[in-house]
Amino acid sequence: MRRCVPVALAAGLLAGLVSLAQASTDSFTLRKIREVGVISIGYRDASVPFSYLDEQQRPIGYSMSICDHVVQAVKAKLNLRELEVRYLPVSSATRIPLVANGSVDLECGVTTNNVERQRKVAFSVTTFVAASKLLSKKSQPVVRIDDLRGKVVTSTVGTTSLRYLQELADERGLDMRIIAAKDDAEAFRLVETGRATAYAMDDVLLRGTIAAARTPEAYQVSEEALSVEPYGIMLNRDDPEFKRLVDDTIVGLFRSGEIHKLYRRWFQSTIPGGINLGLPMHPSMRRVVDKPTDSGDPALYR
Repeated sequence: MRRCVPVALAAGLLAGLVSLAQASTDSFTLRKIREVGVISIGYRDASVPFSYLDEQQRPIGYSMSICDHVVQAVKAKLNLRELEVRYLPVSSATRIPLVANGSVDLECGVTTNNVERQRKVAFSVTTFVAASKLLSKKSQPVVRIDDLRGKVVTSTVGTTSLRYLQELADERGLDMRIIAAKDDAEAFRLVETGRATAYAMDDVLLRGTIAAARTPEAYQVSEEALSVEPYGIMLNRDDPEFKRLVDDTIVGLFRSGEIHKLYRRWFQSTIPGGINLGLPMHPSMRRVVDKPTDSGDPALYR
């Protein structure tokens, strides 16, 4: 019996060490979700068709649909009977801080993945590829970036488009005035009311804005692009295990072909709000589906 005691103690110590090692490699996000039974989803209220509110004020859209699949994967991974989804509105200015501080587990909107932002947050594999372009009135068309010379142009605070505008102004000496709007709706109103000549934003969002305008036939989107914008689902940068689960879920949608159904639903059909963008999948997005990547290098998407 005396000989068994050290053996039992050693076995207990070994089991404790194994348990500790497993705990240290577990996802802290998944542990938190398991403990409280809640997953927090950040959404945008007017980023058609990615993340916006329907008539019942529920967040819906292409990005939200992808995140719905992730939520189900989390529920299955944790073997939970019920999992409450808590929706938190975010803006261009608040989305990164709320993910970085843990208030939001998944940001399911229209956030561009780039190297600068990767210092603060992580991104899933790319879910959409957009291009930053310019919206203007057909009566005062902005076709090329150089058409902005001496003009007033706007974009939304906290966006990559606003940064690119300043860089282009400096590089090309365009002598243009840049207004930072508090949100996308305000940026469009500046053009609508003639206080700005153009509004810089991702092309797919501009097309959604035009489709929802009172006189959509009065506006156009430039052919020339300011930049390439790969979107991803944003999450905490210090939780690689959680990111792996998110990535595996999205890649699963790519491999099964489910992503094409989601794309047709949100970009090639009439969606809640009565809009049909009629937007075919761009070749750069098709390449992402074939070869998933979480790169923040825009050159890889051209």
